[in-house]
Amino acid sequence: MPNQNATSHQSDSFDSSNEGIRLQKVLAQAGFGSRRKCEQIITEGRVEVDGELTTELGTRVDPKRQKIMVDGSRIHFNDHHITLALNKPRKVLSAMDDPKGRWTLRDIIGDKYERVFHMGRLDYDSEGLILMTNDGELSQHVMHPKYEVAKTYIATVEGKLGGGVCRRLVRTGVKLDDGWVKLDRCSILDQNREYTMVKVVLHSGRNRIVRRIFGSIGFPVKRLVRTQIGPIKLGELKPGSYRVLSPTELKSLEKEVGL
Repeated sequence: MPNQNATSHQSDSFDSSNEGIRLQKVLAQAGFGSRRKCEQIITEGRVEVDGELTTELGTRVDPKRQKIMVDGSRIHFNDHHITLALNKPRKVLSAMDDPKGRWTLRDIIGDKYERVFHMGRLDYDSEGLILMTNDGELSQHVMHPKYEVAKTYIATVEGKLGGGVCRRLVRTGVKLDDGWVKLDRCSILDQNREYTMVKVVLHSGRNRIVRRIFGSIGFPVKRLVRTQIGPIKLGELKPGSYRVLSPTELKSLEKEVGL
């Protein structure tokens, strides 16, 4: 690894030119994570361009002509991104590996796509739509609170939940340990004496938020399925399977998050 205290140097081929692509964007497109994460990699002194340490965030490069290395290994520039919609079953971890040996997302997608990672999570016992990509910039925008991507869930809760409860969750919300939260929409789909199936839409990305909302008012969630993220729907995708987003879907998602 290069000396992190070394002085930044830039070769004349990309020093004063406004041409090329910003280095942090190249790293994101190569699958090193969000733009912010890639900026951190640069400022930590882990990147070399044509053999010279580069720590300037404004640096522009030509990834097809220049040699870019991170931690001593040459990166492979990827200008052909892939974005997947995956239906996560229960008892699958929203991660690419697990020291405890539990099933993960990698067990579903395998090694077909290089540097694909998940955009957000579902808890271990929840099911449904997870988006995955090797586009770091898209991932950053989808997960950033600034863009408020709406998520839709079908929750089966214990007890007979009335319409008044739904309306209260939308109008005033509930106060949790980490602050107030409201639903954007709430509608009852089906119910009996023991259970209620409810459809909810919200923007909050807080951990286990749907389970916490209903649990806080005495309606524990027995089953939770995420059916939509922004404009992307789960559709008929079977549990444990995935598909590549169509160009139309991808364009609609990018528009939703300001790209």
